[in-house]
Amino acid sequence: MGKDYYRILGIPKDANDDEIKKAYRKLALKYHPDKNKSPEAEERFKEVAEAYEVLSDKKKRDIYDSDGEEGLKGGIPGGRGTFNGESFSYTYHGDPRATFAQFFGNTNPFQDFLGMDDSFDCEIHADDPFETFFNMSRSNRNLHKKQDPPIEHDLYISLEDILTGCTKNMKITRKIVVNGRLEREDKILSIVVKPGWKAGTKVTFPREGDQGTNRIPADVVFIIRDKQHEWFRREGNDIKYTAKITLNEALCGCVIQVPILNGGNLSLDYMGEIIAPDTVKRVTNQGLPYPKEPSRRGDLVVSFDIKFPDRLQNKSKQIIASVLP
Repeated sequence: MGKDYYRILGIPKDANDDEIKKAYRKLALKYHPDKNKSPEAEERFKEVAEAYEVLSDKKKRDIYDSDGEEGLKGGIPGGRGTFNGESFSYTYHGDPRATFAQFFGNTNPFQDFLGMDDSFDCEIHADDPFETFFNMSRSNRNLHKKQDPPIEHDLYISLEDILTGCTKNMKITRKIVVNGRLEREDKILSIVVKPGWKAGTKVTFPREGDQGTNRIPADVVFIIRDKQHEWFRREGNDIKYTAKITLNEALCGCVIQVPILNGGNLSLDYMGEIIAPDTVKRVTNQGLPYPKEPSRRGDLVVSFDIKFPDRLQNKSKQIIASVLP
């Protein structure tokens, strides 16, 4: 059973954007660890931050409403997390203070209440003058903010990993706001590559770029690329292999050992057959999985590169001339 983000924020499933923001503002202030010293405050602070990031973003909210937390985080093949071949996999960055800073424009808005009692109640009510202050403060700070352009990285994946799926842990270095100062942070982003993902598939980590006072962090985007393979090249869900044979083997027949993607070899028997330059052999179910139906696989397509001799002796020419039409 996945997380219920609506329950975490205490709002109905048809809540509008203003209701989502109001609920987050109220709970973030209530559970901010700098003000709330109860044992559960830290975890609640993180929960409401993640819930807000999902429900305040239309794309993430639509996927979550359709497929739940599992679908949002890439766990349901063919779920709404796939759009036109581009997969969207969300992972919360784990820094609720960054979410807080982006919302309020400051890691510690409490410092705006200079001269006030540090023990004031963080529960904000509709008729509370503090709510008006926070609304005005946040609006002023975000008025001129623009999000930095996406930061894109190519991620080269082997065909073997595309066959089975894999998880790649990528380290990024970014600037974060800590107590009003910029510091450098190394962070690991985990990319769950699903079987059959096509080259060009994008995995987006929202707002994982550099933080700053007057900027919205860029999305970090990893673009799946095919790593060059020793034997195969990819065409959709098929993989292509070129077998090198001699002219003698092409004319007189042979048994060809063809490697397969998950290890071992496959024997193709052409004894007693002629292999023409345009001969193609399709071996079903030995290609790559279909992203939306991982139990189905494409084909292994075998073509032939026939090596002709550089020269022939006159006697050999005469024999061949007498045999061939």
